Amino acid sequence: MMQGKGRLIATDSDKRQLAPIHERLSRAGVHNCDVRTPRGEEEVLADIKASADLVLIDAPCTGTGTWRRNPDAKWRMRPGALEVWLKDQAEVLERAVPLVKAGGRIAYITCSVLAEENGEQVRTFIARHPEFSVQPPEQTASVLWDKAEAFAEAALVSAEGLLMTPRRTGTDGFYVAVLKKA
Repeated sequence: MMQGKGRLIATDSDKRQLAPIHERLSRAGVHNCDVRTPRGEEEVLADIKASADLVLIDAPCTGTGTWRRNPDAKWRMRPGALEVWLKDQAEVLERAVPLVKAGGRIAYITCSVLAEENGEQVRTFIARHPEFSVQPPEQTASVLWDKAEAFAEAALVSAEGLLMTPRRTGTDGFYVAVLKKA
C-alpha cells in the first residue's frame, strides 16, 4: 500500500522477538523498514516523538486466539497470568501515546478472544487518554476494499473493535481496534 515509500520502524522490548523479522521483511519485499533492537535503558524511538502516522501494536497477550491450533497452550496458562498480560498491554499502549502525531492512529491488535484484553483494555485506555477516540470498526474493515462487507459480517463487531474467531472467520482468534488522536 505504501509502494515502497515512507518509513517503517519495527521494534520490540524483547530483542528475541525481532529475530525472525529480517527474513519476513525480505520475503515480503520490504526495503523501507528500520529494525531497532533495544539497548539497555536507551529509548530507541526517542527521535520519532509526535511524528508517527500509525503505531501498530502487536500486543503481548494470553494467546487464547491460537488455542484452536495449540490446544495444549490453555493448560500452560498460570493463575494470575492474565493480570500480568493486562499490565503489559497497558504499558505498551502508554509507550505509543507520545509517538503519535495529531490525527495519527494506534492500531491495537491481540491474538486473544478475551474481552479483558480487547474491548475492556481499549475502554480503559480511552478513559485515560480522552485525546484519542475509537475509529469505527466498519471504517477499520474498509481497508479490505471489496472484501470489507463480508469481513464485517463474519467478524464480531463491537463499539471498540473487530474480533475474529475460528468459528466465524476460519482464522485464529484476533482482535483489532484503531484509536485516533485528535
